[in-house]
Amino acid sequence: MTVRDTVLDTALHASLRALKLSGMLETLDARLVQAQAGELGHLDFLQVLCQDEIARRESMSMARRLRRAHFDEQTTIEGFNFAASPKLPAAQIRDLTALRWLHSGESVLLHGPVGVGKTHIAQALGHLAIRHGAEVRFHKTSRVLAHLAGGHADRSWPQRLTELVRPHVLILDDFAMREYTTQQADDLYELISDRTRAGSIIVTSNRSPQDWYPLFPNPVLAEGALDRLLGRAHHLVLEGRSYRQFQRPDRSPRAAETST
Repeated sequence: MTVRDTVLDTALHASLRALKLSGMLETLDARLVQAQAGELGHLDFLQVLCQDEIARRESMSMARRLRRAHFDEQTTIEGFNFAASPKLPAAQIRDLTALRWLHSGESVLLHGPVGVGKTHIAQALGHLAIRHGAEVRFHKTSRVLAHLAGGHADRSWPQRLTELVRPHVLILDDFAMREYTTQQADDLYELISDRTRAGSIIVTSNRSPQDWYPLFPNPVLAEGALDRLLGRAHHLVLEGRSYRQFQRPDRSPRAAETST
């Protein structure tokens, strides 16, 4: 490399840093080698560098969305073991991976006994939505209600509600675990009402939907909230042996299959 080439290379690196094009900067030397070897023409060289920058930005954007989601675990549909239980509605779950529910603003309800994989699937669907550019938030329902309750105390309730309504997908884990107070029922009504107009909700619950209504102190409020939630939702009943038991590190797949 001549002195002039060295100066130009240094200037190019400085320019890429100034323009915050670190994706190009990271692959520049490798792409130059390809160009010098005749593998890339001038336009090809520029196009490939642009693609490198786009890939870096998409990767960073997805990483930020994953952090903002606050998942308990980074689970994926690809990593879910459908062989854990033959009673799992595998066809329905795989159909949800097309994300038609997301694009249509529909909800997903996952209910069944403890440990069958409801939370795993909910987070996995959220992870998949993030990979397709969506904003997702994952929360335990009890924490959402506590967060909204705090808003009543410091008059930030409208802002807190807006935070929960804004993402494309809100996942409410452990929904309908216990009876709600009047204030909690009011907050849930407002949240569900606004969410079903703005985007999708994924709900996991140990109770079937018909058992949710008595948990609200006001039957009219229950009808208003739950009819909105249930009306345009995909209902999946998860049954079978414990998926958590299947995942235990001291359990071999064979042992899990033969347990009762």
